[in-house]
Amino acid sequence: MRTYWGILLLSIVTISCSGQSNNRTERNVGGPCQDCQAVMDFTKLNSTLKSTDTIIGFEKNDPKIKLSGTVFQKDGKTPAENVILYLYQTDRNGIYQAGEDPFGWEKTHGQYRTWLKTGKDGKFSFYTFRPAPYPKVNEPEHIHVYVKEPGTIPYYLDSYFFESDPKLTEEKKQSHKNRGGSGIVTLQKKDGIWTAHRNLILGKNIPDYE
Repeated sequence: MRTYWGILLLSIVTISCSGQSNNRTERNVGGPCQDCQAVMDFTKLNSTLKSTDTIIGFEKNDPKIKLSGTVFQKDGKTPAENVILYLYQTDRNGIYQAGEDPFGWEKTHGQYRTWLKTGKDGKFSFYTFRPAPYPKVNEPEHIHVYVKEPGTIPYYLDSYFFESDPKLTEEKKQSHKNRGGSGIVTLQKKDGIWTAHRNLILGKNIPDYE
């Protein structure tokens, strides 16, 4: 009888541990990414992520912009809930400038960054200022965007680019992979601020995504 109960207990523990392990498993998608782990810097913040936020420096820099949209599941129709977006950009000199007391990947990505988390409607928006291109490099202005959805490791999407940027040539447009959908946006002045809309589609043109 002792042997029976011992085997039964061992079986229960094994199944329990196995289930916990599977719950912690996250799919590797998106291919190689040098700094996607920067997304997880939000765990060091003493705040709750929201679907709307403002990047540091918004008030002091021009031109001011508002970027918004909806995160959809792979079908392009169903809003995606509990998706974390990580965005970062250069300052008005084209530099990833860190703050006085940088933490985590801020030393590399600079202080002009933010995290958002979608609700049931999948919507998001953030306020920032238009970044400058890298100095002495023929690279268009852009804002990086990474995503962490439930069940996957963080991965990157196509950056935000601006249609009005003279450095965004037709050749550069054609070179984009459209990960998550096209990142090229057109700014329009609304209520005194430049605005643009871009929807993100999880899994679109993302390697290893099922």
